[in-house]
Amino acid sequence: MTALKEGEHFEPLGGGIKVIVSEENRFSTDTILLADFASPKKHEKVLELGAGCGAISLIWCRNTPPLHITSVEIQCGAAEMMNRSVAENRLEEKITVLNADLKNLNGLVEYGSYDMVAMNPPYKIGGGGIVNPDKNKQIARHETECTLDDITGTAAKLLRYGGRFCICQRPERLCDVFISMRNAGIEPKRLRMVQQRYSKAPKLFLAEGRRGGNPGGLVVMPALFIEGETESGLSQEMIDIYGDYKESYL
Repeated sequence: MTALKEGEHFEPLGGGIKVIVSEENRFSTDTILLADFASPKKHEKVLELGAGCGAISLIWCRNTPPLHITSVEIQCGAAEMMNRSVAENRLEEKITVLNADLKNLNGLVEYGSYDMVAMNPPYKIGGGGIVNPDKNKQIARHETECTLDDITGTAAKLLRYGGRFCICQRPERLCDVFISMRNAGIEPKRLRMVQQRYSKAPKLFLAEGRRGGNPGGLVVMPALFIEGETESGLSQEMIDIYGDYKESYL
């Protein structure tokens, strides 16, 4: 078994997959929702930007893994932790971890070759909100190391023509995301709002764009509700999305 460092523990993701997490590097419900929304196919070559502890990439390996996953993370500690998670799950041939800046992937990846790129980005615009003094949390929550335009621009370089880019963000940044995607040559094609419950306004959105897609044709999906009428408090769709992971969540 992979050795854990002080403050770390294994978090089961279901399907026999587990990820190492710590106070500095962990994941949230948003992570699980984006992993499900992006859902790569068996034959696809995919890449995750800003992978953090690697939960999304590992969730993609729960059932039917894609052809190959490249996980890019700028923070050395998180990338090292992710590498140990990959080794623990014996997924070294399926997942390649790159400790790199997404703005400078020249020579590290093959541009124009990926079927899908996904990222759970910092939600707060650079200089916006109270900046967390913890450097790891600051990078995860604020656009200190990359901007939205950096993200969409990199995704456009990575994707093959017609390839998909998937992202989650707060509703107040919907216009920013769509404008940035279009400017990068990625046409928004799918949108889904996420609400805690029927009486609450959306707290998150999931979006997908196509590199080189024709303008227009955006499909707005029914809202995804976190809570429902079940005993657990979760909606049936959330229970289905969590899968085996719900046993550790509840």
